[in-house]
Amino acid sequence: MHSLTIIRPDDWHLHLRDGAVLARTVPDTASQFGRAMIMPNLTPPIVDTRMAVAYKARLDAQKSSLIPLMTLYLTDHTSALEIQRAFDSGIVKAVKLYPAGATTNSAAGVTNIEHIYPAIEKLAELGMPLLVHGEVTDSHVDIFDREKGFIDQHLAPLLHRFPNLKCVFEHITTDDAAQFVAGASDLVAATVTPQHLLYNRNDLLVGGVKPHLYCLPVLKRNTHQQALQTAVSNDSKKFFLGTDSAPHAQGAKESACGCAGCYSSPAAIELYAQAFESFDALDKLEAFASLNGPDFYGLARNSDTITLTRRSWQIPSSLSFGDEVIIPLGAGETLNWKMEA
Repeated sequence: MHSLTIIRPDDWHLHLRDGAVLARTVPDTASQFGRAMIMPNLTPPIVDTRMAVAYKARLDAQKSSLIPLMTLYLTDHTSALEIQRAFDSGIVKAVKLYPAGATTNSAAGVTNIEHIYPAIEKLAELGMPLLVHGEVTDSHVDIFDREKGFIDQHLAPLLHRFPNLKCVFEHITTDDAAQFVAGASDLVAATVTPQHLLYNRNDLLVGGVKPHLYCLPVLKRNTHQQALQTAVSNDSKKFFLGTDSAPHAQGAKESACGCAGCYSSPAAIELYAQAFESFDALDKLEAFASLNGPDFYGLARNSDTITLTRRSWQIPSSLSFGDEVIIPLGAGETLNWKMEA
């Protein structure tokens, strides 16, 4: 195969940040994707509809072709009334659950699932999706076990209590999560990142810590990586593209306490193509990247296409990022597929 044409993909889990760096992140995303589900963990977080509307205006001011789909950041105090207001706005498409302390800018997240039952009940009533960062944050739980702990302690009981809740288990990293989603109702789906398909914890840790591969949830052992590859390459409609592209300047990554997040937007679809080819599933890429996501969210598929051509090229070693520099995921690596302009 020398070229591959697919319906234009969407990114169902994306961090764009704010301010001057939008001049980097928005065009990088728009060059490949039609729509993107925009994460709300800014500083301060996007906790109400008014803030979401203002953030969308700042994204639209970049004058790109990207259609941003906005989300709200759940807190212990998010009311059913605010959920209704977000739904009625037409621009807020989902609500994001961060357990407090689980990842970047999550300190204002949910401390107890029971605190958000009124908001969850309203989401289920409206058919509005709950997007879940699925990790427990208890200090005694090993970081490699936090996803499974969340399934057992929180997600399974939550979906049992609210069986009509539409839920996306974001950036899954384990066989446990893949099996849970596969066995759940059709209201439950998952996003999978390029880094969790391409790399495992050996890539992160062997020969020295690689800060630009550090993300949360952290990369797992190769058996979990293989389970994700199997999940996205079967015919299930439950798994779809969500890069979790999360930009941090080089200095913030290469520090005594490096930030979690991989910046994959500049070469996201090529990274996915590289991954899918590695496990002989290029014929499954379009469903994963372009069909399953909009179908789950009840949105029309994109009407245009993109073409990937087989040719070797190198991901840039660095990129400008406001007044600083950012190191993209796979910096300096050679990829086999290139998206044509």
